[in-house]
Parts: sequence; structure tokens; C-alpha cells
Amino acid sequence: MVGEAPAWLSAQEHVSRVAPLERPILVIGERGTGKELIGERLHFLSKRWEGPFVKVNCAALSDQLLDSELFGHDRGAFTGATEQRKGRFELADGGTIFLDEIATASRAVQEKLLRIVEYGEFQRLGGSRVLTTNVRIVAATNADLPAMVARNTFRADLLDRLAFDVITLPPLRARPGDASLLADFFARRLAVEMAQDFPGFAPSAIAAIEAHDWPGNVRELRNFAQRLAHRSMLAAPDEPVRFDPAALDPFDSPWRPGAPPESAPASAPATQPDAASARHGPIDFNAEVNQLELRLIDEALSAAQGHQGRAAEALGLTYHQFRGLLKKHGYGRKPGKAAD
Repeated sequence: MVGEAPAWLSAQEHVSRVAPLERPILVIGERGTGKELIGERLHFLSKRWEGPFVKVNCAALSDQLLDSELFGHDRGAFTGATEQRKGRFELADGGTIFLDEIATASRAVQEKLLRIVEYGEFQRLGGSRVLTTNVRIVAATNADLPAMVARNTFRADLLDRLAFDVITLPPLRARPGDASLLADFFARRLAVEMAQDFPGFAPSAIAAIEAHDWPGNVRELRNFAQRLAHRSMLAAPDEPVRFDPAALDPFDSPWRPGAPPESAPASAPATQPDAASARHGPIDFNAEVNQLELRLIDEALSAAQGHQGRAAEALGLTYHQFRGLLKKHGYGRKPGKAAD
């Protein structure tokens, strides 16, 4: 659980408070915010930590398959059901079941879930015998369940029973400082795989990582940080990793299927798009200025072999002006290294 932002720490405290309770919990958050990790944390901090922790992705299965997966089926329940099969609720007896993407479950499955939450009872698909199980339910979604109830696409009574307490995870853009901590953590894990020492991110890269909004949250950041570190460490193993916007989108290529054809004549020299035109949406002026300042600082210090006085002179600044810039950008700040 890497992170130091107040919103993230508050969510962890919430998890610690509700984990010991034998009640259903809802975990809400955007994609990539760590809902499954929170589900595991709720289980291992509970009295059921020695019991099974069973995960089911409700969005990955059709209605009939999800019904069979959750509750099991008897022989002959459907074509291909040649033998009896236990469902995940039976396998999770005495432990916790994590229902990811609960909002995608059909009304029929919701009806069965309602009964199992209320009474701990269920029937296998195609069976008539009523079975019981002792399971704690942790459900997760990135959907607005109250809004789905208002549209009559999710059962209000099931939501009432699942939402004994609701843990809402903050997106990465609401966790200042955590993006660089996580990027450092993921890049160091990749360096171990590569059997290399990670040289760290350059200050300009740290500033750019913190400025990006990361719509895919931690999952997107992990892929980017490891992609960027891999490319940089192959090219210059001992140099700090600098920010490269090209690493944000691995699909970015002039030969990408569906990309618009080149409009310039074949004989015309190719032109490189500037930073403004390469971006999607409006420019973040402050972030662009910060990146430029940090790049100039990096280059001046490198040319001056780390001597701040000579670096300031090369930039046409006084020593005190240069020191002010270093302080402004937190130059030299090293992200905390969390235990793996």
C-alpha cells in the first residue's frame, strides 16, 4: 500500500476500522485505484484472515455462467453440465468473497445475492436443495450504484444490504505526491527484473509525473513508469530517467492501424510536431513552464558537473536566483522507497 497523501491515508484508516466487522462492504473507485487490493486488505485484517479469499469478476461472465460460477450447478442444469460443481460461495465458506464489477450482475443474479446476503442461503443452478454458507461479501464497482437504483437497473434492497459501509478510493489526481512515490516503486521493481540498479527519476520527470492527471490511475502509472524506466535504462543505464511524453501512449505510431494517412508529399521533409500540438486537449501552461525550467536546471548542472555557481552563471542567473529555483522545484527530492 504505497502512498502518503492525506486522502489515501484516510481511506486506509477507514479500511482498518471496518475490517474486523462481520458485515458486507462496498468498495467504490475509478478503474485502477486499487479496489482489489483494498478487498484483500479487508480480508487479511479481519477475523477471517485464515479462511479463503475468493475473487470473482462479475463483468467477465455471461448471466448463466456467472450464476453457475457463484452458486454452482447440479448435473444436467444446462447443456454440458455433466457433473455437479461447487460455486464460489461454497468454496469461500468461512472466508471472504470479493465480487468485482458488481454493477454488471443481472437482475436474476442480484435476486440470489440478496438472499445470500440476508440469510446465507442459496441454491445451485438446476438444483432444488437449499444450501447455506458463512461468507463475508466485499463488492466493488466503478459505477454510481445509487444512480443505477434510480434508473431501476440495480436492486435498491440489494444495495441497502451490501452498503453497510462504503469505502470510496481517491483517484491518483487527488493524491499529490503519491504519483512520484508509486512511479519510483514500480520502476525499482522493474530494475530488479532487469538485474540493474535504478538510477532514479530526474527532477524534471518527477515534476511531469506529478502534473499528469493519470485517467487510468495506478494501473496506467505503473505501465508508464516501467515502460519509461526500461527504455531509459537500456539506452543510458547510469543516468537519471528523464520524462518522455512518447512513453505515455505505447500505441503512438505513424503506422498505427486507422491513423490518418500522411498528407505531405513523399519528397517533403518530415516535420516534428511541437509539444503543444502533440498533446490532446488544452495545454497546462504551468506544467509546461515547470518542465522547461527543470530541463534547463538539469542541463546546466550536468554541464557544470554539479557546481551550482557555474550552473547559475551559465543560465544568466545570480546564485541566489538559481538556489530559489532549486527550492521551488524541490530539486534533489527523492521519492520514498516503500517496502516491497
